[in-house]
Amino acid sequence: MAGKVGNGDGATASIRNPSHYFSNHRRKIKRARVSSEDLDSISSLPDEILQVILSFIPTKDAIRTSVLSRRWRHIWCDIPSLSIFQEGCTNARESIEKILSRYTARKMMSFELHLIWNYYYPYVYSWIEFAMYRNVENLSLTLCIEDIPDFFYINSSVKQLYVKSGYTKLDPKCSVSWTSLKILSLHTCNIYDEPFAKILSGSPNLETLRLYFCDELCVLDLSNSPRLKTLEIESEHWLQGAKIVAPHIHSLRLRFTISDFPYTLVDVSSLTEAELDIDPGSLRKLNSSFLQTIVLKILEKVQNVEKLTFGENFLKALSHLADLHGFPFPKLKAKVLTLETTQYVISGIVRVLQNSPELKKLIVRTIDCDAMRKENLDNYLDVYGLNPYQCSEARVFGNMYRTSVESKHVALFMELVLKITKTLEKMVVRLGPYRNTRVFEELLQMVPVLSHDNKVSIVLSSTKSRISENKWTTF
Repeated sequence: MAGKVGNGDGATASIRNPSHYFSNHRRKIKRARVSSEDLDSISSLPDEILQVILSFIPTKDAIRTSVLSRRWRHIWCDIPSLSIFQEGCTNARESIEKILSRYTARKMMSFELHLIWNYYYPYVYSWIEFAMYRNVENLSLTLCIEDIPDFFYINSSVKQLYVKSGYTKLDPKCSVSWTSLKILSLHTCNIYDEPFAKILSGSPNLETLRLYFCDELCVLDLSNSPRLKTLEIESEHWLQGAKIVAPHIHSLRLRFTISDFPYTLVDVSSLTEAELDIDPGSLRKLNSSFLQTIVLKILEKVQNVEKLTFGENFLKALSHLADLHGFPFPKLKAKVLTLETTQYVISGIVRVLQNSPELKKLIVRTIDCDAMRKENLDNYLDVYGLNPYQCSEARVFGNMYRTSVESKHVALFMELVLKITKTLEKMVVRLGPYRNTRVFEELLQMVPVLSHDNKVSIVLSSTKSRISENKWTTF
């Protein structure tokens, strides 16, 4: 019979055999562990759900889940996506071969292969074929091989294709058949006009084309691609001069450089949206000849576009152009205009706004350096009958970590914009990061007055600020 002992206040505790007590305690711990596993909500999910979850993390991390328990040992083998990155130059081939040998999914949604060395190019072909055999839909290849075999150009499952390589030559010897391809992105690929035309003809459902530093292309004729609606080009050395014939595209994003031969937008008659910028390395070569032959001609081609975005360097070019008298500036029919400002762009902004008589919405996005010096701002304020504040070393839209930035300078610029634009209904100003919350709050207090007096809805926001956004509509 178990004995009892009092604790002095009427409570008692049972005294049992110590060995019996510890044995019973171990059984309780074991039952608790079993219950914990039974209640594991993630492990209890169906394999298909777990595989989708694992597809959102790097493949190497998905493989590591196989050590969690027997339940997880083979889950990763059927995930719908694989991303393989070469890390170092030792045993990479063996590791990749091992991963693919254990992969059992019959259908693959996406396959990403990123190789930084060309040691394994004989095996790369089989790895690409491995994914294509499983009807992969999204294929991303970063390679260091000289060419790609013809089987690569015959595929009916790939919908999105990304190829990046400074060495790979895209030159199909066969007819291209990418019947399902909708998005094609080429980065630093060696491709010329004739092979590219062959690729276009074999991609009848192409909707989006992105070309990054594919500088060997001289003529980009997209007239036989009626489904192609979005074109993005970022160029660095198009020394032959590029002719772009794209009568069906609706959206154009063009970042170009100064060339000895001017770029030509031959036909972009269906454009509704365009974003233009210049490579920053080209700014030091700015001259009137370049501005007149390239910038103005491109601007003329997009003058009927309803939604325009001008990058910081394009605005610098326009500012330089505005300072050179005698150059005609086309009238823009833009209803939505986005300006990315940095420094010395006030004259360009004013000229653009003056020539945008149908503007309804203006978005001003600032970067992290001076966009406007006080003396330049004062000149335009005087022209429009505004009284500038007298503050030395003033900056507008500068780096908000600088103590020289004052809220009233930003407010003055907003007032200048409102004076110029007569049809504006909404203005969105997105400033760089403010460290001084007080300055931003002061600016917020000025916004309602500007909104009310000009009958314009104003949205003001600052990145990485305690007060992220404020909206005013007072009419």
